[in-house]
Amino acid sequence: MVVDTETLSTETILERLISFDTTSRNSNLALINYIANLLKQNGIESVLIANDDKTKANLYASVGPQAAGGVMLSGHTDVVPIDGQDWTYPAFKLTKDNSRYYGRGTTDMKGFIACAITAAISAQRKTLNTPLHLAFSYDEEIGCVGVHSLLDMLSAAPNKPAMCIVGEPTELHVATKHKGKTAIIAYCTGTEGHSALAPNYQNAIHLACDLVDILRDTQAEIAAASSQPDDPHIPYTTVHAGRIHAGQALNIVPNLCSVNFEIRHPAIDDPMKVLDKIKSQADQLVKRIRQRFPAAGIEFEVLNAYPALDTPIDSDVVKFVQSLLGTNKTSFVAFGTEGGLFSQQLGVPTVVCGPGSMEQGHKPDEFIEAQQLQQCEAMLERLVEQLL
Repeated sequence: MVVDTETLSTETILERLISFDTTSRNSNLALINYIANLLKQNGIESVLIANDDKTKANLYASVGPQAAGGVMLSGHTDVVPIDGQDWTYPAFKLTKDNSRYYGRGTTDMKGFIACAITAAISAQRKTLNTPLHLAFSYDEEIGCVGVHSLLDMLSAAPNKPAMCIVGEPTELHVATKHKGKTAIIAYCTGTEGHSALAPNYQNAIHLACDLVDILRDTQAEIAAASSQPDDPHIPYTTVHAGRIHAGQALNIVPNLCSVNFEIRHPAIDDPMKVLDKIKSQADQLVKRIRQRFPAAGIEFEVLNAYPALDTPIDSDVVKFVQSLLGTNKTSFVAFGTEGGLFSQQLGVPTVVCGPGSMEQGHKPDEFIEAQQLQQCEAMLERLVEQLL
C-alpha cells in the first residue's frame, strides 16, 4: 500500500521520529522499523544492518537505477540524553509553538532525516537517471560507533555513491571541514587504605588530578602555539577531560580512578602525537611516585576515534550542494560527524549541510525553526530534480 501523499509530510514523519526515545543507551529498532516500513509502503526496499546483540541497526536504502554514483543522504538516529535537563516542552513529543518545532532530536538530527525520507518517497514516484541513497546510523553520539558496519557493507558493495551529504545542523550552510576526535580513558592506580592514615597511601584521585594538570598544560601549550589562539571557532587541537570516576567511601583512600578525556583535532594534526606526549609526561609522573608507592601507575586505552573532514572547496560535491542552495560560500563546523569516515574509508567526497543550528542541540527545549525545515525540503526537491 502506498501512503497517501495528502497525509504524509515532513512534519508528520518528524512527529513520529521524535516519539521514539533513541537516546544512545537505548535501542533504535522501533524507529528503524518505522522508517523501513514507511519506505516499503512507498515501494522502497531497505537493508538493515544490526549490531551483534540485535538491539540496534543501521538502515540503507536506494531509489532509482541500480548503478554506481548518485547522492547519499546520511544521518544518525540516536540522540543525547535529557537527564538532568529542565525541559519546558515534552522531550519525546513534537510540539509546534509559533514557528518552532520542539523535541529532542528536532535539530540533531531527526529534522534532516524527516526531510530526507520525504525526498526519497517523492523521488520514488519519478524516474531517476541517477540514484538517491539514504544512510541512517546508530550510536553516532558516542563516537560514530554504529556506522562502521554500514561502511563495511558499502566497501564490499559493487556500487558506491558518488558523493554524500551529512545532514547535521549547519543552518543549511555548506561545511567542508570538521575536526576528528579520539576518545581515551586513563586508569590511575594507587593504593587503598584507611583515610585516617591517608598520607601512607597513594590516593588514585590525587594521581588522576595530576594527570588532568598534564592535560590542561598540554592544551595551554597547543593554544599558545596557534596562530589564531583567540579565534572563537577554536581552529587548533583541543584536549578536554570530561569525566572522572573513583571512590567507594569517604574513609577509604581510593586505589583506582578513571579519567575520560578526548582529543579533537583538525585534519593537519595527528592526535596520536598529542597522546604520546601526554603518555610521556604521565610516565615521568609515575616514575617519581613509584619511588614511594611502587604499585602506582597510569594506563591509557583508546575507546574510539573518527577522522577529521577536509573536503577541498573546489570539489564536485561542494559545487553541487552550493548549486542546490544558490550560494558560493563554504564554512566549517566545530562538532564531528561521520563525514570523515565516508570520505576516508569509502572514498566518497562529503560535505555537511543540514537544517537547524547546533546552538539548539544537546540542550533542554531543543528546537528547529519551521523555516529551516522548509528550506531543507526545497534543497532536496532541487536535488531530486537534478537526479531525473
